[in-house]
Amino acid sequence: MSDNLNADECWRAVQERDRALDGRFVYGVVTTGVFCRPSCPGRRALRQNVRFYATAAEAEHDGLRACLRCRPAAEDATGNSRRIQAACRYIEQHSDGSLRLRDLAGRAGLSPFHFQRIFRAALGLTPRQYHEAVRWGRLKTSLREAAGVADAVYEAGYGSSSRVYERSDRNLGMTPRQYRSGGAGIAITFVAVDTPLGLLGIGATVRGLCFVQFGDTKKQLLKELSGEYPAAGISEAPGPTGGLAGWTAALRRYLAGAERRLNLPLDIHGTAFRMRVWKYLQTIPYGETRSYGEVAAGIGQPQAVRAVASACANNAVALVIPCHRVIRGDGGPSGYRWGEERKQALLSAERAGKR
Repeated sequence: MSDNLNADECWRAVQERDRALDGRFVYGVVTTGVFCRPSCPGRRALRQNVRFYATAAEAEHDGLRACLRCRPAAEDATGNSRRIQAACRYIEQHSDGSLRLRDLAGRAGLSPFHFQRIFRAALGLTPRQYHEAVRWGRLKTSLREAAGVADAVYEAGYGSSSRVYERSDRNLGMTPRQYRSGGAGIAITFVAVDTPLGLLGIGATVRGLCFVQFGDTKKQLLKELSGEYPAAGISEAPGPTGGLAGWTAALRRYLAGAERRLNLPLDIHGTAFRMRVWKYLQTIPYGETRSYGEVAAGIGQPQAVRAVASACANNAVALVIPCHRVIRGDGGPSGYRWGEERKQALLSAERAGKR
């Protein structure tokens, strides 16, 4: 067992039906194939038939099913969701300071190991990565609004500009000064290719794809790209695909049903919330869909359905971040930035390819 609990302590809690440890672990009974909360009022099993798990997901992974009496999966999901939501709010409110994993875990009533594990499972980021994403979101806003780069750096909670510049390649894909000036000095290569779903514009920096969008004309697609990076140097790739041949080929294979996972490098930017949504979308399996509400719950903010829809609408890299896999709660396809017909075609192709 993790979470600072050993098997003896867990067994004691099961024998005493200790409600205080509900949510800290679940126990499975191998003879019945069922797992329960510590406080489950059902008949106790023999010790040799009991296994302990830190989460319901781990028990399910071992082939056990949730007890219908104490419903441990619902308890585990609800409790963890509340903890992660509270941790996210705390990080956002204190992003300008130094946050330690031990302190965050203590606030959630969990061990650092268990807290980091459920946090990452819910958001796709560690607490430290989320803290950094929030800070960078604040920095990006400040870079547009503050009097100068130095002011923006300190307003975002950084003690020195040197740390910001050291991490700028990984977080912004450019230095703070370049981002503030609309991508000045950044080179973006662009190509437009024909696909079964229409013209597809592809833009990339040396770090990865920053633009993958459908459009009616090359001129329109170039206008969209230059709107995000008005001061960047945008040039068309030489030849059919130029230096983007490998990435273009992968996108074409995906549209032909020969590629199920687009594991391509990205150079994209967004708020911490949007980055969480986009990372979650990349975990939705090929051929499956999720509702906006399920995505919101999946990132630990079940009330943020509209914000999830906004994040999908602001996705700049179609297909690679599969926002087409998000549908209405009633099963309808809902809207799509590049047209509902394209969305339906993508979903139909994925379902057919999964069979």
